Amino acid sequence: MRVVVGRIGRAHGIRGDLSVDPRTDEPERRFAVGSSVLCRDGELTITSSRPHSGKWLMHFEQIPDRTAAERFHGAVLEVEVDPDEVPEDDAFYDHQLVGLAVTVGGEPRGRVLDVLHLPAHDSLLVEVDGRRVQVPFVEALVPEVDLEAGTVTIEDRPGLLNPEKADEVR
Repeated sequence: MRVVVGRIGRAHGIRGDLSVDPRTDEPERRFAVGSSVLCRDGELTITSSRPHSGKWLMHFEQIPDRTAAERFHGAVLEVEVDPDEVPEDDAFYDHQLVGLAVTVGGEPRGRVLDVLHLPAHDSLLVEVDGRRVQVPFVEALVPEVDLEAGTVTIEDRPGLLNPEKADEVR
């Protein structure tokens, strides 16, 4: 099974280095020198990798210069993982969350449709009471994920699950 571990940003310098926005909790493992990632229809081998200003600067064996690197802007980096593998430290793979039942106040209210990887934080796209809602995947709003029970608990806030009930913004 493939999981997204990064998104390529701009080319950096003239050697063909690329800025990569990590989408993994294990960048040191996924971006280790000598490892490979899947990108578009091929495989890229990492020849150098280091953190830089919240992103990673990486060079790939298959990308010889800046001109070649610029063609990869916006591409997604993926790796193959065992479907039974569980990430460390209370992290989850997208496929583990999609389809979970959503409970609010102990009552079933819907299900998780997708996981959105946004710049500020990940969000869950959930169907609740027949409408689609984005819920920031932060502990204050999603305090519990129980894979064994197949549920995710969401703390409702005014306007979060029902926009019509949002307080007036001042």
